[in-house]
Amino acid sequence: MLLFYFSMNFTKTITPSSFVLFALIFIVRTNSFAQSLNITKATEEIVLDGEINENSWTKAQKVTKFHQQFPYDTAFAQTKTEVFITYDNVALYVAAICYDQNPEKPYIIQSLKRDFSYPVSDAFAIYLDPFEDETNGFSFAVNPMGAQREGSLANGGSQGVTTAWDTKWFSKVKRKKDRWIVEMKIPFKSIRFRKNKKSWNINFSRNNLKINENSTWVPVPRNFNVATLSYTGKLNFESAPIKPKLNMAIIPFVSGTNSTNKEVTPVTNEFNTNIGLDAKIAVTSSLNLDLTYRPDFSQVEVDAQQINLTRFSLFFPEKRLFFVENSDLFASFGFRQIRPFFSRRIGLKRGQQIPITAGARLSGKIGKDWRIGLMTIQAEGMDSFVNAQNYTVAAVQRQVFKTSNIAAIAVNRQRTDGGEIGESYNRVLGLDYNLYEWNNKLRGKFFYHQAFTPEKVEEQYTHASWVMYNDKKWFGMWNHEYVGKNYNAEVGFVPRTTLFDDLNNEVHKLSYWRLEPEIKRRFFPKKGKIVTISPGVYHSSYFDSTFTMTESVIRPFLNLELNNSSEFEVKFENRFSDFYFPADILGADTSELLQGKYKYNFASASYKSNSRKKFYYNLDVGFGQFFSAKRQNYKAQINYRYQPYGTFSISSSSDILETESGKNTEFTLVGAKAELAFTKSIFFSTFVQYNTQAENTNIYSRLQWRFRPMSDFFLVYSDNYNNLFKNRNKTLSFKLICWFNT
Repeated sequence: MLLFYFSMNFTKTITPSSFVLFALIFIVRTNSFAQSLNITKATEEIVLDGEINENSWTKAQKVTKFHQQFPYDTAFAQTKTEVFITYDNVALYVAAICYDQNPEKPYIIQSLKRDFSYPVSDAFAIYLDPFEDETNGFSFAVNPMGAQREGSLANGGSQGVTTAWDTKWFSKVKRKKDRWIVEMKIPFKSIRFRKNKKSWNINFSRNNLKINENSTWVPVPRNFNVATLSYTGKLNFESAPIKPKLNMAIIPFVSGTNSTNKEVTPVTNEFNTNIGLDAKIAVTSSLNLDLTYRPDFSQVEVDAQQINLTRFSLFFPEKRLFFVENSDLFASFGFRQIRPFFSRRIGLKRGQQIPITAGARLSGKIGKDWRIGLMTIQAEGMDSFVNAQNYTVAAVQRQVFKTSNIAAIAVNRQRTDGGEIGESYNRVLGLDYNLYEWNNKLRGKFFYHQAFTPEKVEEQYTHASWVMYNDKKWFGMWNHEYVGKNYNAEVGFVPRTTLFDDLNNEVHKLSYWRLEPEIKRRFFPKKGKIVTISPGVYHSSYFDSTFTMTESVIRPFLNLELNNSSEFEVKFENRFSDFYFPADILGADTSELLQGKYKYNFASASYKSNSRKKFYYNLDVGFGQFFSAKRQNYKAQINYRYQPYGTFSISSSSDILETESGKNTEFTLVGAKAELAFTKSIFFSTFVQYNTQAENTNIYSRLQWRFRPMSDFFLVYSDNYNNLFKNRNKTLSFKLICWFNT
């Protein structure tokens, strides 16, 4: 209570001018010891055949000592792994011998599909930080069946690898009785690095699920993601890698879509074709220009539906390739629910695609400490549904001290058809300070953002602070947020400032404060099946502009992690909500609209079984209150891995609410999904989602044929039905993409 009282009174004194000064108090510098690996140039051509028989491999410095990261991080790995690395004027080459002390057991393989999940598959991976900023990098991984996985690393790698990023690289695997061998070729054209730089940061990891061991060359504490760039060694080149002379990829595509809409009279049936072009041009070895003309995203997988029992919009991640590379430079500003820029606002509205005429993005590194990003996109108008708009975003980031940075962003949405140019616009300017110190044990963010609209009203700003400490035993964080009621980031995601009066069908804008502390302690038993015991308490409270509490949750929890990778967690929630305006969340009639103050409790338990087994499952149950109603919640997901060809899963989520009048309302979401890889180049996925809240059943299927590196043919089918299984609409699309490198 004392901490809570201090937090309330302290945040009252924060002003925009003092906010940035307050943030700088937390800057701390640190130095860390790093292992070193020297590599020499290859003296002959490296042939990718899974045999380490070239002289260059014999001469290469060999990495042999790996350290356990899971289940314990205090000893050398039981799994023996040897790594070799060399390079030439074209590419970086990595070879690894992954020894197998249990050859009688089958490898654990999620599938042959590209971008497999590393935590649930046997694999070897490398992590590259060519700029040595411990902030951004690249990851490449291969499993024993030869499936590839590549991704980008942002925010120090603390949140793992973003596999939506794709690039061209090559690998070959050969399996033998007591080991599997991988050779990898990563062209310098496929990654970004600084010219004339002779050292990079690097780490290697090996996941051996036969004995449930994850290990790394440079030790990574088990409370951090294995891809964390603060825990890397030095890769010292004999001579700096050579910048490719002309590095450009031309990516033409053609697509066609047949769509039928049965929700209009008369029923419409249309066939549309599109021919477009993407291009990637390396302006320098660390700065990239992306261009797109009439982009088409028909191959992008649809979102997984969710049950929403809140008053606010849900967040869905970006999956479209054009927006992915260096996306953290634009998308990491603000917080999850206070985003000044959210790329899904471009080319999408209410789930419908808006045609994009063209777009360009310049992003990457300039010198040692600067990152820049400039993106502009022109979206077309669609009759009375939406006007033509131009979206322009500029971002700059300056690294300070060891790994922290200061970043600024400018976002502009401008109507470009009808009326005077400048009549309709929305702009946001923002400044963020991102703190990464003590090898990522200390992290933080402090920001101030200001919106600009033609109305020029007050309270168009937001500010926040977040500090987190995370070591092996303790996790603690503090967060404050303030959002002015007129802070309007139209190209962002800020859902909580808008409240609806469902009785009078009115919209209200309110400013709010948020305070959010959490503390957790980890215990590591030396014996037994439990490897980690983590009790903790989470708290979150919202207040209006007068510091009157409107919403609060106190959540004590206990998490148990077992040495077979299964987990068990119990939580208890004490909640408070104050509805200023009538809201229909219970799915009842207007006589049971929520209004006024509610105090209620909810308890839940969850269990995740051993995902190394072919059959594994997740279970969640919860009982208690939900505002004025009684609530039961049941979730289940059952998975089966038919290795190495794919996985099958069935999931179900059900919320049963009983109101004070005795009326029962049930929200159910059922899904079934299959992901199959017939070969390493032919993939098929399909899933069905039945959602009673949205009154929609969706069928989605996608066939992908990667007929050569980065070149694909897609065939996509989507079908939607109402809750009476009457067809609403359906589409059948194809897309052919060809990737040509200079």
